[in-house]
Amino acid sequence: MVNSFKREQLKVYFICGTQDFKTSDNSLEAALNCIETALKAGITMFQFREKGTGSLNGAAKVDFAKKAQALCKAYKVPFIMNDDMDLAEELEVDGVHIGQDDDPIEEVRCRFPNKIIGLSVHSPEEFAASRVDLADYIGVGPVYGTQSKDDAKAPIGLEGIATLRKTAGSMPIVAIGGITVDNAVAIVQHGADGVSIITAITHADDIEDAVKQLQEN
Repeated sequence: MVNSFKREQLKVYFICGTQDFKTSDNSLEAALNCIETALKAGITMFQFREKGTGSLNGAAKVDFAKKAQALCKAYKVPFIMNDDMDLAEELEVDGVHIGQDDDPIEEVRCRFPNKIIGLSVHSPEEFAASRVDLADYIGVGPVYGTQSKDDAKAPIGLEGIATLRKTAGSMPIVAIGGITVDNAVAIVQHGADGVSIITAITHADDIEDAVKQLQEN
């Protein structure tokens, strides 16, 4: 694939949407402030995931996406769209991430021939059954239990990461699910190129410090 993807961009991969700031009086403002703080601190990739209970729709979602994308452009960090292919096309994003139950990767690669594409993979069996050759990286997990996704599958643990590393060979892997600044080191040691985080940043008392600790893995 011809795009700007580098596996190093998976190192600190931040994912969020306004639904991750439900406790705030203004979840949109809180989300944008958090995103910019994380960008300043050094996240290496950002995924816009406006999905689930309490998330924005329609024009409000588009407006939020444009503002988040502008921040990513300002800090030269790839802006990845989760699942919403129409909005991804409208905004000409840097890449997209899809799950096993989203649009087929064959269609997504045809639609976005030069964009970064990430594919969620839960097991060696899913890896074998998927057109991973059409993806730039795979998202593996959940490593641990997570409250960020209502439809999360069973945790695969550190051994699951190690097993998928063997299965995937040299393919870039980013781990996701229940990852914190305390367990990220072990995940990388078991074969992940980086970690995807949501609450480790959105719920952090000190976002800058959390990002910097994740960078040290």
